[in-house]
Amino acid sequence: MKRAIFPGSFDPLTLGHYDIIKRGVTLFDEIIVAIGVNADKKYMFSLEERQQFIEDAFADEPKIKVVTYEGLTVDFCNKIGVEFILRGLRNPADFEFEKAIAHTNRDLAPIETVFLLTSAKTSYIASSIVRDVIRNHGDYTKLVPKSVRT
Repeated sequence: MKRAIFPGSFDPLTLGHYDIIKRGVTLFDEIIVAIGVNADKKYMFSLEERQQFIEDAFADEPKIKVVTYEGLTVDFCNKIGVEFILRGLRNPADFEFEKAIAHTNRDLAPIETVFLLTSAKTSYIASSIVRDVIRNHGDYTKLVPKSVRT
């Protein structure tokens, strides 16, 4: 069985994340959306809210699981027996950053990273942009799945 994790903070889940997960599920038998916990980071949404956003967005998709983890992603992959990391790429800067992480991960463990290009209609969406729109009382509903809209 081919399983992949899609790691991130998902603060909040965006339509870009949603698109990568939906497309990734066609490539893998299971996608584990893994919410990384970083005690030093200030989040807009609680861990429970972020987990609920994702679970609600994919409630009808049995091939998608949602978990939380701490520490290195490759260590978590080894712990749960996952050989693939799924990542989305929006632009060349994303590629350079993600490439360095993928090489490091492969040096640390036998983990392959699979990259999917974001769709053109979601390539500009980033969680940081969504948080800024929310903070400034803008219409963020076009940027996130229905499960995030409050």
